[in-house]
Amino acid sequence: MTKHIFVTGGVVSSLGKGITAASLAMLLKHRGYRVAIQKLDPYINVDPGTMSPYQHGEVYVTDDGAETDLDLGHYERFAELSCGKSSNYTTGRIYSNVIARERRGGYLGGTVQVIPHITDEIKTAVRSLAADDVDIAITEVGGTAGDIESLPFLEACRQFKQEAGRGNAIFIHLTLVPYIKAAGELKTKPSQQSVGILRNIGITPDILVCRSEMPMQKEHLDKLALFCNVATDMVIEEQDVKHTIFEVPLELAKQQFDTKVLEMLQLPPRTLDIEQWRKMVERILHPAGEVTVAVVGKYISLKDAYKSIYEALNHAGTANNVKVNVRMIEAEELESGSDELLKGVNAVLVPGGFGDRGVPGKIRAITYARTHGLPFFGICLGMQCMVIEFARNVANLAGANSTEFDPDTPFPVIDLMEEQRNVADKGGTMRLGAYPCALVPKSRAARAYNKPNVSERHRHRYEFNNFYREQLEQCGLKISGTSPDGKLVEIVELPDRDFFAACQFHPEFKSRPMEAHPLFRDFVAAAIKQKVKK
Repeated sequence: MTKHIFVTGGVVSSLGKGITAASLAMLLKHRGYRVAIQKLDPYINVDPGTMSPYQHGEVYVTDDGAETDLDLGHYERFAELSCGKSSNYTTGRIYSNVIARERRGGYLGGTVQVIPHITDEIKTAVRSLAADDVDIAITEVGGTAGDIESLPFLEACRQFKQEAGRGNAIFIHLTLVPYIKAAGELKTKPSQQSVGILRNIGITPDILVCRSEMPMQKEHLDKLALFCNVATDMVIEEQDVKHTIFEVPLELAKQQFDTKVLEMLQLPPRTLDIEQWRKMVERILHPAGEVTVAVVGKYISLKDAYKSIYEALNHAGTANNVKVNVRMIEAEELESGSDELLKGVNAVLVPGGFGDRGVPGKIRAITYARTHGLPFFGICLGMQCMVIEFARNVANLAGANSTEFDPDTPFPVIDLMEEQRNVADKGGTMRLGAYPCALVPKSRAARAYNKPNVSERHRHRYEFNNFYREQLEQCGLKISGTSPDGKLVEIVELPDRDFFAACQFHPEFKSRPMEAHPLFRDFVAAAIKQKVKK
């Protein structure tokens, strides 16, 4: 029988419920338990696929093509889990399911209400994680205790625990213990009030996890236990880590957080094996050197918009025993004609995006990397920009462009596929999720992966236009990865360079802290070589 853990948050948003849930999943998995994890998001969008990155950060894509919350990236990176469509439910998705069933007559003419119909649908979403191969399911509830939009989710979770019975489901509440500098004190009152909100709706946390800037004293733990009706040894301190979020599981393990969870779920503790994780953290804390990589994007002002990109660069740095300093550059700032922002970097990365804003700046960054001998890595739109830049400046196809940006371009080197052009619903033309890619032997890409075939996650609509394939290859562009039937170009590169490559897919989604993605790993290795040459 699958046991369930519900993780809620209080006082303020952005406390790190996702990191805490992912850390717990990692610890439980390293004790030999089979773990699944999901996020319940209270916003009304069906998924974040149509949301601006400025609103909600990056859209994380799973193998099965789900466009999800970025917290799923934490889950997969920390616990090396494979998430999917059952790993992220929103208010919009829940209500859509209920309304669709009502329209089909599924409620037999009854009045459809939040309780029991919406809450039952939420409980069905929670149960979707339960399976014969899952020992423990973790459900993170988005939002903050007291938010109106979170109430149906909290009520559903309350009902779920009641129905599951003692020892089969628990609540973990993450809260803030702020430090008031003027008073020189940590304050527990906000946490008490947050727990009070939960208790008013029938939820009493079993474990309290307290975020704080400063170390908590025994008096704080005792006070929280007393007023929050939680056992003293079930109050866990989660102080801000100094260097890397990958220290969080280690700090939680010191307080036996995972063993206390297992105790409440009436499961044996088993042996914890996290020695490789400790070694990985040590490499992060003590790098042998450093390199600087320019990330030229259009959503730079919000760091979470490229969360997985930055994480993948860090993983690659760890694999190469260096610290990767990221210089975040707004693409539009390069359109003035000045290259000052790019001077001094050891490599350039252009990530994905939609729309034409910032594209000229991205293309200028690629030109700078090509003409200054810098390693370059393009991802999704970054690959399309590399093809456009090469067509214009090497193949002499003046005005070459993507039809996404210029429908009347004389040289549409990036275009919709023929079968996509007359589709009214452009959302249906997206390539989403995992697709296979065949690598050209002895290519830069093949050497990085060290195998002939790979599977990578996609999120895009426009493709390399095969009409220009032979012409661009004759000018020196190498097609090093395609769909197995050869029709879709997946990877392009300049073979005379140590690393000047771009891919149509999103490799950042499959990078892990203890196993950097091969393309990111080799990209950072090339940046190190470039720095040594200088």
